Amino acid sequence: MALPPAFQGLHHSTQLRKTAHLPMGTLINYSTDKGVAVLTMSDPPANAYTHEMMKELDAAILEARFDTDVHVLVVTGHGEKFFCAGANINMLKEADESFKYYFCLHANETLSRLEQTPKLVIAALNGHTVGGGLEIALACDLRIARKGAYDVGLPEVALGVLPGTGGTQRLTRTVGKAKAMEMMCEGKRLTTEQALAYGLVNKVWEAATNDAFMKLVHEYAHEFVPPGRAPLAVGRIKRAVQSGGEMALEQGLALERELQAELFSSEDARDGIAAYVEKRKPVFRGR
Repeated sequence: MALPPAFQGLHHSTQLRKTAHLPMGTLINYSTDKGVAVLTMSDPPANAYTHEMMKELDAAILEARFDTDVHVLVVTGHGEKFFCAGANINMLKEADESFKYYFCLHANETLSRLEQTPKLVIAALNGHTVGGGLEIALACDLRIARKGAYDVGLPEVALGVLPGTGGTQRLTRTVGKAKAMEMMCEGKRLTTEQALAYGLVNKVWEAATNDAFMKLVHEYAHEFVPPGRAPLAVGRIKRAVQSGGEMALEQGLALERELQAELFSSEDARDGIAAYVEKRKPVFRGR
């Protein structure tokens, strides 16, 4: 059976194991390279998402989660101008209230799955990142923006609605209550430099083209894969921060101890500790 175009580039062992279960994706391009999976939203011109795109994104997240050869996920948009402009307004205009509710529910579940996957997720913001596009980026662990004249924000108030795919919650947890209220109530659109000052993005990188930007992102993502980095440790740090940060301190500390105990039993931790004593570089394997 031929692999669907949206999933070409998967590791060979993954193809053999899961080809029959992959959807016929056209809106999310999925590829892997040396431990990094790239999920590209592709619906020109604005990469606005429909329910169909969100279902494909959900499937791609699960594919990357189950692939033991994947240690880092990169989420980005197709083209030079848009990461994602949010939900497709024409779709929402035509939909009834019941569909809109379940559309938002599924989008919330998809982004929660992305957030809770114990692998590092990097959002590569290559253009306008507004509305639901920023909500997708907020569900990622790190956000890297390409320097340029584009907007980052949650302007849903101008439509008479609120950011309904986790934006009110994740933005508040990222930049604090005061800045979040200001951004959402004013429908404020930030430049990349303002987003960096707000703490909304981690890095802003200059690149002549999107291909050059993605090359930089790929190089950065590969810093988190074996043999140079222990991906199990990175994944458990993510779990401790994402889940523990929502708990009382004592519960968070208990989670931290359990995750640490899990890591102590790993081959990576044994080699990492031994390498420190032996004054050599560890060779991590993700086991």
